[in-house]
Amino acid sequence: MRLSHLGDVVHALPLYHALASRFPTARLAWVIQREYAELVRPLARLERVFEFERDGGARAWLGLREELASFAPTRVIDAQGNLKSAAAALVAGSGERVGAAWGDWREPLGAFAMHARAEPSRGPHAVDRVLALAREVCGGEVEARFDLELSRDERVRGEELRRSFLPEARDAVILALGTPGDVRAWPAEHAANLARRLAAHGRCVVVLSGPTERESGASLELELAGVDRVRHWVAQRGLRELAAFFVAAAARGARFVGCDSGPMHLAWTSGLPVVCLEGPQSAERTGPWPLGSGSPHVALTTRTSPPCAPCFARKCEHPNGNVCMRDLAVDDVLAALEP
Repeated sequence: MRLSHLGDVVHALPLYHALASRFPTARLAWVIQREYAELVRPLARLERVFEFERDGGARAWLGLREELASFAPTRVIDAQGNLKSAAAALVAGSGERVGAAWGDWREPLGAFAMHARAEPSRGPHAVDRVLALAREVCGGEVEARFDLELSRDERVRGEELRRSFLPEARDAVILALGTPGDVRAWPAEHAANLARRLAAHGRCVVVLSGPTERESGASLELELAGVDRVRHWVAQRGLRELAAFFVAAAARGARFVGCDSGPMHLAWTSGLPVVCLEGPQSAERTGPWPLGSGSPHVALTTRTSPPCAPCFARKCEHPNGNVCMRDLAVDDVLAALEP
């Protein structure tokens, strides 16, 4: 059970790989929200992918119960740790329910639905919680493997996209726009300034905007029109296609810049060194993994972080607005991107 969000789904990949390796004859299935199902459906050892419609109401829950009854799981593993995933585990009916340690649940009340719980995680990161759960169900140490098992055709497509958007990939930068209104988002004007300055230094830049950033992406595309070496992939679709592009770009030495978001997690699991722009979130909990000595990743915060950061809130309550992201300087990002 790992229903959402994109970053959380990516974090759960080591659990899938651990189960596939430890139990080679087991029948494996994944319960996931419809918008993320395409990412995991091609995984070789998955017999079934059960799509849950988040806004489907009672009908969605009844449909999930019927589908899970046809699979009849003997073990249900809650890899999300909130009330929604616990409810999905209960809907599965019979079978042992296993979840994270009490202290590793986002909504601890859901832990009461489990028959067994893992040992506490060894670190604060979301990946640490998944690895603790994998050790519990597999009975020993596991590998932190995030492979999406991209097919040959997908890799070819990724390289085609890389050649199209980043023909000179060495020292190139993939710059992901944040979702408008999201407290984690870096201001679009800062992103435009960064793109211009990187291009002025002779570095290729691709500005990445997904469907939720369509309008801001289109505005930035107009603003940067005519700036040599800057390209824009607007309203991109297809999570596996995006991952394949990231893999191809990583192989050519590109780097990724973005806030704490699904694309950022897809980037580091695809091999891209990441500069993560942090404000209300904490890189120790949800940043690129791993951080620290020897890591290719960097987590940046403003030099004068307000005392409320990180607040982990979805709405900023600071009297001067979202200063922890607004004051994160372009100069500091440029310094972090030095070749």
